[in-house]
Amino acid sequence: MICLGDLVGYGPSPNETLELLQQEGVLCILGAADEQVAFDFARSDKPRAGVADEILDWTRSVIDPQHVSFLRSLPTQRRLSTPQGRLRALHGTLDVPARISLGGSNEVLSQLLEAQRCKVLAVGNSHVPFYRQLGGGWLVNPGSVGLSLNGEPGADYALLSFSEAGLSVTMDKVEYDFAAVVFDIIAWGLPQTVAEAVQRGRMPDKV
Repeated sequence: MICLGDLVGYGPSPNETLELLQQEGVLCILGAADEQVAFDFARSDKPRAGVADEILDWTRSVIDPQHVSFLRSLPTQRRLSTPQGRLRALHGTLDVPARISLGGSNEVLSQLLEAQRCKVLAVGNSHVPFYRQLGGGWLVNPGSVGLSLNGEPGADYALLSFSEAGLSVTMDKVEYDFAAVVFDIIAWGLPQTVAEAVQRGRMPDKV
């Protein structure tokens, strides 16, 4: 099991989340929000539009020191050998945990796959599930567990199944008690827009 980053950043339980991931032995990657929580140099010099700065500031104020250390220990990518060939897992790009655009043409995405030197590229960051087969390779974005933005609340995941016939990808969503999460977000005084996004599966029209 691989978590593609942003372990913390938009949810009301950063310490509990990190404890569970470590207890379960999940392979994790440093995400953009994780980097900004864990490293001073990654923080934006100028205020950004939206709610990101507010909720990241709150996360920094409540996260336990040992969990900051855990975030700092995370790699920015992982490479695994599979029957399909090399799988490369990133949050964003090879250089920084920024977003890779997966909305391009097959030609553009094939070039991206070639540049990453792998047969399977798994990325996060967009919070929207996506996958595409490109010749003998695959691009996969499982979406998001805590802040899915494809229009339906729930926890997204992607299941990659390898066999002699090749690779098959199954995208699905697990129901959870998002009402309890919304309650905690509001109880902590976190942005209402985040509570609405968790509840509706998309960001409000005006943030």
